[in-house]
Amino acid sequence: MTLSNRLAEESSPYLLQHADNPVHWQPWDERALAAARELDRPILLSIGYSSCHWCHVMAHESFADADTARLMNAHFVNIKVDREERPDLDKLYQTAHALMTQRNGGWPLTMFLEPETLAPFYGGTYFPKTARAGLPAFAEILERVAEYFRTHRDEIRATAGDIRQTFARLYHEGRPAETLHAAPLDMLRHEAASLFDPVHGGFGAAPRFPQPTLLERLLRHWHATRGEGQADAQALHMVRHSLERMSNGGVFDQLGGGFFRYSTDERWEIPHFEKMLYDNAQLIGLLAELRAATGSAIARHAASLAIDWALRDMQTPEGAFLSAVDADSEGEEGRFYTWTPEEVETALGADFPVFAARWGLDGPANFEGRWHLHGQLDTTALAERFGMQPRAVRALLKRARLKLLPVREQRPRPGLDDKVLTAWNALMITGLLRAARHLDRPQLRDEADRCLQFLRRELWVNGRLMASWKNGEARHPAYLDDHAFLLQALLERLQQGWDAELLEWAVQLTERLLGHFQAAGGGFFFTADDHEQLLERPRSFNDEALPNGNAIAARALMQLGWLLSEPRYLDAAEATLKAGFDTLQNSPLAHAGMA
Repeated sequence: MTLSNRLAEESSPYLLQHADNPVHWQPWDERALAAARELDRPILLSIGYSSCHWCHVMAHESFADADTARLMNAHFVNIKVDREERPDLDKLYQTAHALMTQRNGGWPLTMFLEPETLAPFYGGTYFPKTARAGLPAFAEILERVAEYFRTHRDEIRATAGDIRQTFARLYHEGRPAETLHAAPLDMLRHEAASLFDPVHGGFGAAPRFPQPTLLERLLRHWHATRGEGQADAQALHMVRHSLERMSNGGVFDQLGGGFFRYSTDERWEIPHFEKMLYDNAQLIGLLAELRAATGSAIARHAASLAIDWALRDMQTPEGAFLSAVDADSEGEEGRFYTWTPEEVETALGADFPVFAARWGLDGPANFEGRWHLHGQLDTTALAERFGMQPRAVRALLKRARLKLLPVREQRPRPGLDDKVLTAWNALMITGLLRAARHLDRPQLRDEADRCLQFLRRELWVNGRLMASWKNGEARHPAYLDDHAFLLQALLERLQQGWDAELLEWAVQLTERLLGHFQAAGGGFFFTADDHEQLLERPRSFNDEALPNGNAIAARALMQLGWLLSEPRYLDAAEATLKAGFDTLQNSPLAHAGMA
């Protein structure tokens, strides 16, 4: 059997990035899996996504290299997967990586699979072309793994059996709780406080992620205690201080709007420069709710700029939203977003000194010899330093931003992942609707409606939901997150204007959820009962960058159950909470959505 690179036949922007590699990449499909069985070769599974910086690095170093490709083609069936299209595969093999290495995973994920069982027997994340920083060279890994596969088949089969047994225990064993109580909520509150950074906001050490699900839990906790007459002011402070510091920092695009994926430092100054739709969707809604709770002008400003970015740069003419913006342009991470003071002064003229003091351009370079904008002096301090009124300072900064943004737009733009994902669009709909309500921008409801109409027209196919859309084609059966997040979005929409057809769609989605995803022990599997059979059928309750689908499903089922007086929905919600209760008690911070 002769293999060749088949990725040019795919629609995923990530897979298409590798269509010209000398590696004989295959998509994950039966043809590729059958080839591995027929050739009796291990599968080299590489999972990443289009805006991933280290995926680009490994592609440039190794996958575009003819010598490395020869090794890969000689010894393996090489399969490339877009984690955003196939989160089911990513969840399984990230978990396997963690079990095998006792380390956190990431992307690119590089796993070597036994061809019959598809169980992994070795893996890692990024491997450099030449050995460095304690990491072996990728070519050396390839030769060692190929030799091990030839000479240790019994050990590999035993490892496969161990992995399958561990997965079975992880996803299927464990008894549901008999009763629910509030102790994990209090534990989460105290653990969050112990990790809170009182100076910079956020939780834990760098790299520092926004953690919108945890912040939403703390905001809801504050609201509940206020209703009881004993408002937890510290919980509200953790939310406000964290979001305002993020919004003022380099993790937020101060010119164009939108949040980058995470900060490499605890000060929120230097981000990893990719922008993901799902981060911004969650943070838009959360900032709008913070504005409603506190009147925060910073929250309103950041939410508004993020919304403007999404509508300007990420929305299709039909109203759907695209997935992500790359970290790299012109072969460098962050090149599109960084400046020299001379570039800025040329564009701004007399406005430059105030703008520079505001955004750190009068200090040393902070990113690879260039300057990335991050908040330094606030309006009051600027007014004092430059002898201006605060209102005049605000007007100058707005004027400067509007001058500088068109200059930046002339640069080569980072890559855009232009596929439409149901789950992420559903999160964006919810974010827009919350902003419409709390920021007094009712027109955002129309944008949410356009997106809902697109999802119903293009991704609701013969009574079943699909996960991904590109070039007029819906692909991949939808996952738990797609159903749960869309159900949440529909219920959010019904709060802002009744629509019987949307309610009917919500009921249909709920019935598909109960009919195809529900687990006998409570909760929901990530994949449907008629999904492709994989190494295992995962069921989890912990949050990742997205809130856990079981958590969102449980909340939506409770709302819809009370709305329609439907006990089946309420029973399913309670069973989900009981099924996830032990893991919530054991690790509250990792289960903020369930909380």
